[in-house]
Amino acid sequence: MVAAPPQPQVEEARQGVELMQPEYYTIGHLRHVRAYGVHFKEGPDGVGVYAAKDMTDIERPRVILEVPMEILVTVSSNLPWMFFPDIVPIGHPVFDVINSTDPETDYDIRLGCLLLLALEQDGNFWRLYGDYLPNQAESTDLLLATEEELDALQDSVLSQCIKDEQEKIQKKWEECFHPGAPLKLKRLARDSDRFKWAVGMARSRSHTLTMKIGSKVQVANIISPYADMLNHSFQPTCSLRWRACDRVLEVVVKAGQTIREGDEMTLDYLPKNPTRDYMHRFGFSSPVNPWNVVKFSGSVSIHRDSFLSAFGISGLGPNYYLRDDPMADGAVLAAARILPMWSDADLPFLPSMEKRAVRELQKECRQLLSAYPSSYEQDVKLMAAAGEDKSVRWKSALKYRSDEKLFLRKVVRILDVYLSRLLY
Repeated sequence: MVAAPPQPQVEEARQGVELMQPEYYTIGHLRHVRAYGVHFKEGPDGVGVYAAKDMTDIERPRVILEVPMEILVTVSSNLPWMFFPDIVPIGHPVFDVINSTDPETDYDIRLGCLLLLALEQDGNFWRLYGDYLPNQAESTDLLLATEEELDALQDSVLSQCIKDEQEKIQKKWEECFHPGAPLKLKRLARDSDRFKWAVGMARSRSHTLTMKIGSKVQVANIISPYADMLNHSFQPTCSLRWRACDRVLEVVVKAGQTIREGDEMTLDYLPKNPTRDYMHRFGFSSPVNPWNVVKFSGSVSIHRDSFLSAFGISGLGPNYYLRDDPMADGAVLAAARILPMWSDADLPFLPSMEKRAVRELQKECRQLLSAYPSSYEQDVKLMAAAGEDKSVRWKSALKYRSDEKLFLRKVVRILDVYLSRLLY
């Protein structure tokens, strides 16, 4: 028998994070959620999951969190729409809303509708768990962004994409939640911002997982309480898997790692995606995304084998990985993937042409940097001077554009190092 999770006796304040309230553990324990060797902690940037003890010599995946199917919010990713558990009452008009969505693209609207329903149902676990979700003011999701917040991105492509989605969600709300709609449907989202919030929560906190329910194997979009508190990393410590025998979602620590007490447990939200996609779906960014992209003209290219050797990069593209290098990070791997390169069997490069190509690529990066309305230094000062009147979405947008500029500067620096490491 698994004992109840220990309740914190003394409030912990390590590295700016504190243990979550005892009630957060209690509501899950009563619904058979089990956590093993981890703590949920809250800090200035939100909630995270941290190791409560050392985990050494992990020879096979180790379970750290179990979430039963009964408290998940799920919908099959393909027709016919199936829900596990089925929380939609027979004849409820929310099913008509779900049924009117595009099967290929509108998974977030379907999950958002189910989330709104779960938050309103008496006795549903999400009536309690919803208190721990970020509200509209705290959410970084760009579906709620204003014109000013979108302008702060300094990315016309992403900004236009968000505007199109906002218009789409607005039309869906007006179409389905109009004044003549049944009261049981209207009260789920009394205004369009509530609907956008729910769709944003579904988008940023959902995963796609293959579930086996009895003899039925179903690919489903799911929102899992507790598991949704694991933050993102490009080098994740954990992954998700489905335990079919008792219908439980497991979070497992990957084998071959050594976890120290206090280390954060993480997932990779969007493997092999550029930073723009992370900002689009989750509202955060990173300057060291190993899968970020830069569009070069392609007029010049550098020697692939020489570049990879200079930074100790192994593997076959694009699945490169790093050996030990004091300056190597995700940006180096991204540079190896995005820089125009050539390779012709054993044909070596000409040093003068290689150096000229490197300088041309640096010039292109600087031109991309100069195309921004503000510089990286100006963004840093603006972020430091930002007051409480600025929203979290505005700050997130500012960080996104500064991270993109920092990434370009890193590429320029990487090319400088490459020049210094050329053998000729």
